[in-house]
Parts: sequence; structure tokens; C-alpha cells
Amino acid sequence: MGMATSKVRLNICGSSYVVNTSESEDYMQNLADRLNLDMNEMMASSNSVSITTAAVMTALNYRDELEKASGSADNMRRQIKDYLEDAASAKMAAEEVRRENAALKRRIDDLERRLRRSENSKEMP
Repeated sequence: MGMATSKVRLNICGSSYVVNTSESEDYMQNLADRLNLDMNEMMASSNSVSITTAAVMTALNYRDELEKASGSADNMRRQIKDYLEDAASAKMAAEEVRRENAALKRRIDDLERRLRRSENSKEMP
């Protein structure tokens, strides 16, 4: 079963658009408000900037932001993967040290028992 969609009417730079979306109306309105603001800023920067030019330039800016955010997300995923691999290696090394430590403790206990037996046998005439 697909997600429910609804029609949302948005006003961008004086033009009305009806959009079918599965997103909430508030979410879509926030997107439209941001787009409207960005396009109006672009058009206010120069009298020669048309709505079409503002739309294209704004789309390029958004695409640039998306590419950079996507690259950052990819980098973070790689770092997390590296950290997880490092953590797994450290866990394996710690487990090896614990096993080695336990073996050394058993060896010490064995040597201490032998030493006591040796000392006890020397004390007996």
C-alpha cells in the first residue's frame, strides 16, 4: 500500500501551483516560503533578473547545497564505518589481552604453588 497523497496549493513569486505530495501541508508551505524568499532576494539583487533566471539560479544554489550536504553525509558514513572497524579491532585486542592475562594469572598461581611445595619440602628433615 502506497503513502497517501494530498494536493497542496502553493504560491511562489505570485504564481499559484497545486502539488500532489505525501508530505504535510505545513512542510510543503515551508519549502515554498523558502523558495519564494530566495527567489525574491535574487530578483531584488538586480533589476534585470527575471523570475525564470531567479528560478534557475535558485535551483543551482539548492543543487549545490544538496551536493555538498550529500558529500558531507558520505564522508560521515565513511568515518563512522572506520570508527566501527576500529572499535571492533580494539574489542578483539582487549579480549585477547584478557585471555592472555587470565593465562598469566593461572601460570603465576601454578608457579606459586610449586614454590610453596618446594619451600615446604626443604623445611622437612
